[in-house]
Order: sequence, then structure tokens, then C-alpha cells
Amino acid sequence: KEIYCCVKCHTHLVDKQHLISKSFWGKSGKAYLMDHVINVKLGPPKDKMMMTGLHTVKTVFCKFCCCELGWTYIHAYEQSEKYKVGKFILERKLVGKWNERTARKLRRKMGK
Repeated sequence: KEIYCCVKCHTHLVDKQHLISKSFWGKSGKAYLMDHVINVKLGPPKDKMMMTGLHTVKTVFCKFCCCELGWTYIHAYEQSEKYKVGKFILERKLVGKWNERTARKLRRKMGK
């Protein structure tokens, strides 16, 4: 089972089954569009002009280390963008993939 996690503290954020698209862009480059995440906290809503138009978004932070991970869409002003509302953008540089191989590497690193 593949899980996306915070790259800084390895907190689990979302199972791969919630991945909608890999074709999105964030501030730091490529990003994932997810339909659900856990272990996050949200910043206040703010309007942002993006490549696809004006949206109201909230910044998404890791619940444990407070690392900024991306954002969630609260409102889309363009009808064609409304499908994003309630979805989450996780920036690829800020999340990692957790799987059995990753777990083994981390156990070796920790000496267990």
C-alpha cells in the first residue's frame, strides 16, 4: 500500500487511492490533486489569482511539524473550475511516498 506523507516528519497524509491527478502545479513545481487528506491543519481563507483564474484557498500544513504542504480549494469563481472545490493540492517536493521499502530504509537508519 502506498501512502503519501510529509517529507519533513513522515506523518501520513493520504492513501494513493485518493489521488485524482498528477498534472497540477504548485509554488515549488509539480503537484498532486487529492480528494482527501488527514493529519493536516488549514490556514485562513484567502483569494488567490492562479493560472486557471481566481480561487479562494486555505493553505494546508502538516498537523505535527507545521510544514506547508499545499492548499485546499474553498471556492472557484469560474464555473469550469468548480470541480476543484473541496480538493487538495499537495506539492510533490513537500510530500514523500511511504511504502514498505521506505519503512525498511527508515528502520535501518534508526538502527532497528
